[in-house]
Amino acid sequence: MAHTYVLFGASGDLTRRKLIPALYRSFVKDRLPPDTRIVGMSRSDLTDETFRDRLEGFAVDILGDEFDADVWSEFAERIHYRPGDVTELDDVEALRAHLDELDGGDAHRILYLATSPSLYASALENLGQAQLASENGDGSRRVVVEKPFGRDLASARSLNDVVHRSFEEHQVYRIDHYLGKETVQNLLVLRFANSIFEPVWNRNYIDHVQITVAEEDLVGTRGPYYDEAGVLRDMFQNHLLQLMMITAMEAPSRYEAAAVRNEKVKILEATRGLSGADFANDTVRGQYQGYLDEEGVAPESQTATFAAVKLFVDNWRWQGVPFYLRSGKGMSCRTTQIVVQFREPPHMLFGDRPSMASNRLVIQIQPAEGIQLHFQTKVPDSGMALRMTELDFDFRRHYAGEQPDAYKRLLQDVASGDASLFTRSDEVELAWGIIDPIITAWDSPAAPELEVYEPGYWGPGSSAEWMSGQGRQWFDSCPVLQ
Repeated sequence: MAHTYVLFGASGDLTRRKLIPALYRSFVKDRLPPDTRIVGMSRSDLTDETFRDRLEGFAVDILGDEFDADVWSEFAERIHYRPGDVTELDDVEALRAHLDELDGGDAHRILYLATSPSLYASALENLGQAQLASENGDGSRRVVVEKPFGRDLASARSLNDVVHRSFEEHQVYRIDHYLGKETVQNLLVLRFANSIFEPVWNRNYIDHVQITVAEEDLVGTRGPYYDEAGVLRDMFQNHLLQLMMITAMEAPSRYEAAAVRNEKVKILEATRGLSGADFANDTVRGQYQGYLDEEGVAPESQTATFAAVKLFVDNWRWQGVPFYLRSGKGMSCRTTQIVVQFREPPHMLFGDRPSMASNRLVIQIQPAEGIQLHFQTKVPDSGMALRMTELDFDFRRHYAGEQPDAYKRLLQDVASGDASLFTRSDEVELAWGIIDPIITAWDSPAAPELEVYEPGYWGPGSSAEWMSGQGRQWFDSCPVLQ
């Protein structure tokens, strides 16, 4: 059956830099469904031809050596454009009539909200009223909603109510592009397709888990958005908690959307919320030097650009094992990694030397995807001196070519109806339920000190002191795999 991708906000950055290149890559690999059409809609007054020409200019820059003019010409024939405002019901109803002419009304339709989040509610209402959510005959109707899904628990619940007035939950795909990354999916394979890790993946052998999303860049042109959001809304409620869920979840009974998402939700349900003195003892916040000079930032802003949070998952497997979540702007380098720090040996057979360190497993999500295991070995011809040695698995070294783009994978999953890597409504609300109290506490007079830190390092000095006070230390390493 034919598929129609409808991209709302078609003249925006997300469409031209991510969505169109991802669809082009799928087309090159012959992974677009047969008879696929791509229809863009935005307020810009464009024709099919001018829209295609604009997209081609961006595609040349973004795709680089992947761009082939002849292939693009064939791909571009599938692209159409309809001027209109998704917040105006008349425009959406005109779009529906246009789509009926293009695909006959019986195609699978994927409605992608690549718009400002402030437009989601009115857009979803209009899609419902214009009958674009109705599944008649064999054609499915699926809506893709980008993050942020709400800005707190109350707004997320309200947006879920709006979504469900027009769409059934099985039609809704809340996207977090981190889950489309190959290494995130490989974490599931590492855990559940290999018998050697499961016996030690618990409180008996793991001391703690660190999840770091470090960004080298500063806020730049995103000042107005970032000053409203801050690091907790921008990174923790979505990316970091998603990585924690996949690291901590139990094996699903089957690899299918409902089973996978059920296990993820159980982790959020078991996550101990912070209260009282926890906000001072179990969180660190900071702001990089120069943030107040960024365009669009309030002169006396208390917005945190760095945060570290300690959480506990109160279930049988993880009782007493802290999960340290950390993210910041202006960090030493760009890296996203999960560090599983194992316990020290119960008896130091070779002496309690400074060189002794417990094993760790480093799962690097980006920029270079791979896994590294750290373990002790003997230094040759040095008595029983020990040193830490690394065993690497690097995706790029073992698999030729560039790693698949996350949006490419996720758009293919939407087309096939696989929601395994997308967020369910209860998952969104539970995640906000964990982060909301921290945001509220940080906005209060009793908030932890907002420490200013120099860009180019690993955040405020108090973060390292905080870990040291717990007898632990951050794995402050720029990508272990280059």
